[in-house]
Amino acid sequence: MSRYIHKRHNVSVILYHLVCPAKYRKLVFSDDVEVKLRDICLEIAKRHEIEFIEIGVEEDHVHFLIQSVPSYDPTKIARIVKSITAREIFKGCPEVKKKLWGGEFWTKGYFVNTVGQHGNEHVIQQYVQNQGKEYKKLHRQEIQLELF
Repeated sequence: MSRYIHKRHNVSVILYHLVCPAKYRKLVFSDDVEVKLRDICLEIAKRHEIEFIEIGVEEDHVHFLIQSVPSYDPTKIARIVKSITAREIFKGCPEVKKKLWGGEFWTKGYFVNTVGQHGNEHVIQQYVQNQGKEYKKLHRQEIQLELF
């Protein structure tokens, strides 16, 4: 369960859903690799300001529910998680390196999404609107798709 992280100048609850596919979408997540992945992630949590709330493995990709601090942007989190887990899995499970002939464990890409702890956009919008006696909309971002 996520918690408030108290730092010197801020308090935060920032959650990310990170999905990382294995290189070539290979089926490399055996029981041994899954245990190794979990252990590596717990070590990452000790050394970095990244907490793994949940880790879920599917046939060819992994879902991470991660909590971190504002100074760790999603790109930094993905880079840390992907690089350390790849290096340590190759070290601890040499059979995986044979399956992945390019020397890389993860694909270059990943999916990341922010996760609300207390609700979705509509719930938060209602919360903001009900804070004062009068609600005055100062700004609401309208999403517009750009073709080029």
